Amino acid sequence: MVVYELADTEVDAMFRALADATRRDIVTRVMREEASISHLAASYEMSFAAVQKHVAVLQSAGLVSKQRHGREQIVRGNLTSIHRIQTLLSHFEEVWKQRALRMGDVLNDD
Repeated sequence: MVVYELADTEVDAMFRALADATRRDIVTRVMREEASISHLAASYEMSFAAVQKHVAVLQSAGLVSKQRHGREQIVRGNLTSIHRIQTLLSHFEEVWKQRALRMGDVLNDD
């Protein structure tokens, strides 16, 4: 199933990546300002390797990208993917609103 240009596998990967609080925080940080993995790792009480794994999950979901700058890997948020998720969630919200309107119509028919 494709909803707003997203395949089920893409949606699953994005929501799986965002299901973790640390990964959501990483996305928030790199959407504000790009950061090296070592800079990100300094913000958490976990190893550099653990943060690197979180970034890899986000990257495979298309939520961030990495680019090597000398010895460091710079992480950037992917605004396009965030917009795609937002569009999908807006679609679900619209479905729910239409359902609520139909329920209201049924109740008003009495």
